[in-house]
Amino acid sequence: MEERRIVRARVANACDTCKSRRVKCSGRAPCGYCVRRREPDSCKFTAGRRRQPAAGRGSSVASHQSQNAPSPGGSNSGSVAHLQRHHPTNFEEHEHEETEVPKEARLLCDAQGKLIFIGDCAPLSFFQTVRRLVTSKVDPMAFLPESGGYSALEASTSSSTSASAARTGSKQRPGIKKEEVQKIVKAYLEGTSGMVDLFFGEDLLTRITSEGGESVEEVVNYLVLAVGCQHLESQEFQGKGQEYFDWARDMAFSSLLMNQSGTGGGGESCFLGVASVQAFVLITLFSLGQCQINAAFLFFGIAARAAHSIGIHRTAVNARFGETVGRRRDKLWKSLRVVDLYLSTSMGRPPATSDVDCTVPYGGGEENDLLDAGVQIFLVIESIVLEVYSRRKISPRLTEGISRELRDWSGKWLRRLMGVVESENEERVGAVKVLTSYYYAVILVSRPFLMVEMYRRLSDGGNSGNGESSGKSKLADACIDAAILMVEPVKSLIERGVMTRRAPTVVSWLFAASLVLGVGLMGGFGHIIEKHCRASISCLEYFVQADAHAFQYSLIAKSLLSTALEYLEKREMQERLRRTESSSRIFGLIPRAPRETSGTEMRAQESEDNNTAGGANPGGHNSHLPRSEGPTPGFGFDFESAFLGLTDSAFSRTPDFSMMMGGGSFVGEAENTFGALNLFPLLEGDGHIDLANYF
Repeated sequence: MEERRIVRARVANACDTCKSRRVKCSGRAPCGYCVRRREPDSCKFTAGRRRQPAAGRGSSVASHQSQNAPSPGGSNSGSVAHLQRHHPTNFEEHEHEETEVPKEARLLCDAQGKLIFIGDCAPLSFFQTVRRLVTSKVDPMAFLPESGGYSALEASTSSSTSASAARTGSKQRPGIKKEEVQKIVKAYLEGTSGMVDLFFGEDLLTRITSEGGESVEEVVNYLVLAVGCQHLESQEFQGKGQEYFDWARDMAFSSLLMNQSGTGGGGESCFLGVASVQAFVLITLFSLGQCQINAAFLFFGIAARAAHSIGIHRTAVNARFGETVGRRRDKLWKSLRVVDLYLSTSMGRPPATSDVDCTVPYGGGEENDLLDAGVQIFLVIESIVLEVYSRRKISPRLTEGISRELRDWSGKWLRRLMGVVESENEERVGAVKVLTSYYYAVILVSRPFLMVEMYRRLSDGGNSGNGESSGKSKLADACIDAAILMVEPVKSLIERGVMTRRAPTVVSWLFAASLVLGVGLMGGFGHIIEKHCRASISCLEYFVQADAHAFQYSLIAKSLLSTALEYLEKREMQERLRRTESSSRIFGLIPRAPRETSGTEMRAQESEDNNTAGGANPGGHNSHLPRSEGPTPGFGFDFESAFLGLTDSAFSRTPDFSMMMGGGSFVGEAENTFGALNLFPLLEGDGHIDLANYF
């Protein structure tokens, strides 16, 4: 019996459902019982009271917890178990410091009113959390104009769809003006840099001008032209781009169906190959540029499955095609990973590609390869999503591990990419995309700490001082600093007139940054944030001309900024009212308001005034004087007593100046107060952050 009691394993914490039903819980999120009941969303864990384990049981309890806690990798689990065996008490304290990540996944309506799933790590889910915080703690009417018909998921496609339907019948290949190809190809390369590299080692201009017929490669060429025309602001090129895309998309699906039915004959029309992957990646990019993110998500699924079908994810397979083609296939897989991780992160959905069976190295041999920099930072973002937002908990220990990855990436790429942004290099737009993704990774890992700090400050009436949560406050500061630094390179390219107006990655991350800056301003992290918040809104408005999402995001950011400023003004007014009460008593700065009184009350008041002047006790009260009842219109409170913080008795006696000169306690308190006051707060450094200081 004793052996059974020792062998039996118990989890550190069971979910609420298993507790209420008194069934065995696996301790995972979601647990096995909730998964079997097909109710994984209802699996919630409520932290109970932690009891200090006995000295003799410390190692066994810690070892047991290490077995049940999810670990991202085997190497980490061994080090964690070692830490638990030797420092059980410290481990309990670290575990107790875990911060809950808000469960932000939800269903939202798209432009057609259909319900679409948005996961925890998506910027839209973060907006829902911010809106809930602001409406519950600050202003119930905040975001009301934007949230009434709110849909930032999918732009309406009625005009483009009808135009496409009108052209579908003829299936005629659109004509290409060779004198325009060079300009379009240049726009394509600049617009897609940092995201994809589909034609490594190829002269794209020669490829497009020399191809003919209706082969699969011709479809890819038209899609390249379509994406390139998207990044040109001329309405003429915009119309041509849509025309190229409609024809190429129809041909791509026709070739795909022809290959499925087996009528391709194994010739060039057979659509299963590298060209198939390139085609559907380009369709995905064009859909993203049209703000059709759900369509892009579906199209990319085809590209990912086609890539797995031809073995692009395996280096050994790619090497069989020679060095040039093999590297091109490796680049194609990296491009797939970048697009996939952007889609999954921005929508909060599982990725279509994974590293389970992948052998393509992500390090790369190039020193200044934007694609390698992009795929490496997106891999860090993927680990953040898996280790933080999937577990829905984050602790300082886990944050330290993630911050080490971010510091390694920053040490390798940050200065290099900043140099590209400041130069006249054609890859400067791509460098901004990678930089904003890096800053979003910092926001993503520190966002839970910012929200915890915001809830605390708004619940305390805006009080920002708390020494006990200094560690979490630093992480909240890191979140705000990352948002500030994200805006700077985007603003720089916009001011120089070289930023494309179609940059879905930049728009998505800028939206998250504007939300962080808005709540940071509201939470009292510094009035300087207002300037950066307005800069982020200005950047979003730059993309409005070609991006429907940017228009909605800018409206939301403006509403948040307006609410934050109103809240700060109201809070500062209340603080000023509290200070006015003490300062007005010293010098009699505010005159007494005349009141109409009866004869009896007038004589009583004169008698009391005479007694006061003759040396009577100055502590008497004029309690018999009536106060004005009812709120003052336009203020919502009593102007004389609430606004000034005074009563009539405050002016019925001469101020006691001993409180300024003779009172030792007051003088000591004043010296401490004024001695610690920083009258001129400055920004330290040049605006760049060193993540090592925060983690």
